[in-house]
Amino acid sequence: MATSQPLATRAGLRALERGGNAVDAALAAAAVLCVTEPMSTGVGGDLFAQVWDGKELHGLDAAGPAPLRADPDSPVEDAGPTSVTVPGAVAGWAALAERFGRLGLDAALEDAATAAEEGFAVAVETARAWSRAHAALAVGPRPDTGKRMRFPELAATLRRIADEGPDAIYRGEIADAIASCTWLEPEDLAAYRPRWVEPLRLDYRGLTVCELPPPTQGVAALEGLGLLGEDHPGVAKQVECIRLALEDAFAYVRDGADVSGLLAPDFLARRRQEGSLDVTEPHGGTVYLCAVDGDRMAVSLIQSLYDSFGSGIVAPGTGIVLQNRGACFVVSGHVEPGRRPFHTIIPGMLLRGGKVLAPFGVMGGFLQAQAHVQVVPWLADSLDPQWVLDRPRFRLDGDLVLLEGELWESAPEIEALGLRVRAEPDSTVFGGGQAIMVAGDVLRGGSDSRKDGYAAGF
Repeated sequence: MATSQPLATRAGLRALERGGNAVDAALAAAAVLCVTEPMSTGVGGDLFAQVWDGKELHGLDAAGPAPLRADPDSPVEDAGPTSVTVPGAVAGWAALAERFGRLGLDAALEDAATAAEEGFAVAVETARAWSRAHAALAVGPRPDTGKRMRFPELAATLRRIADEGPDAIYRGEIADAIASCTWLEPEDLAAYRPRWVEPLRLDYRGLTVCELPPPTQGVAALEGLGLLGEDHPGVAKQVECIRLALEDAFAYVRDGADVSGLLAPDFLARRRQEGSLDVTEPHGGTVYLCAVDGDRMAVSLIQSLYDSFGSGIVAPGTGIVLQNRGACFVVSGHVEPGRRPFHTIIPGMLLRGGKVLAPFGVMGGFLQAQAHVQVVPWLADSLDPQWVLDRPRFRLDGDLVLLEGELWESAPEIEALGLRVRAEPDSTVFGGGQAIMVAGDVLRGGSDSRKDGYAAGF
């Protein structure tokens, strides 16, 4: 079990100890993260997952759309009532529990509800992120490290979901509360269903790299790796390949789009010869987690409010912070009624020889496809995911490349591409990831030192 919060990792282990499988563990951890890392994820956000059931890979898209009655000519808002899209996470939890879980959704939510009721100590990196969040006051005063926080209204909501299932938030009082403070209608919530989807795949250096299709940017990670080819890339080459892949993702990734052509060998060969444009990214926040059990069921799960504390709106009386995923309609240039915006969050999965090698992911808004391209080559070479996740990274934003630590040595090569470079001392801008690698009878986990969590097993 690997997460970005100690209590979440412990909740996942408790689910396994009670006889649950990797899905039960992932759900327990995901729910706790909604309590202990509230700026990044919550009941009011979206979720994507990949599940290896021991024989086959399954993809879950639990992202919600804009209102059916939204005005397509309305401006794309970064926050507030018209940035809110239907929250898909709870429906995603229920779909995972029903199809693959052993313990039931009610059991998965117990540790989270208890933490919200009895309180938890705010971890170091969490306090730092909380203090920087513009919308932090939506849930109360900014806490210092170690402060005990309680969310009684959220606890009551989690217990209602445990008792009633997903209808607890998509119908009735809670749905009405969400509609009362946003442009969503009760009908938008009642009509929502998550989707099971077929993951996109790319063969890369003896691995099969699996990402989810649109509306996620998963194809950008795969195209970037395809452009790199088989050689172990230098930083400058990674930067240029990511620029090309992000340019294509912003141009072609839309809700329901077929992007398989971006991975075709002839397309990749042509793109290697072309230059890229500036691809300026918005910002966002997310949580990622992964779990592998004794039967080698593996789960790669990611959920998010997008920006810190999402829209800055808490549905009255519920403790639910609502996401501002509608801000990502900026990629298409206008709000699309009844459709999902471009999605930054991408859970990754690596297969080798028809078996699972590693669930992996790196949170951090639009950084995520960039980070997948940076970590996968090292995961292909190393069985130490902690070392891979702690390696320095870069972040591309338009013609500016932020460099972490020793990557500054690559500055001259990157400048030769016509780009600006800057040494960035703030490690939080480079996201944080988790991974678990299957090495025969041994599982090796890693949790990014840029976050508060850890990887553990028994």
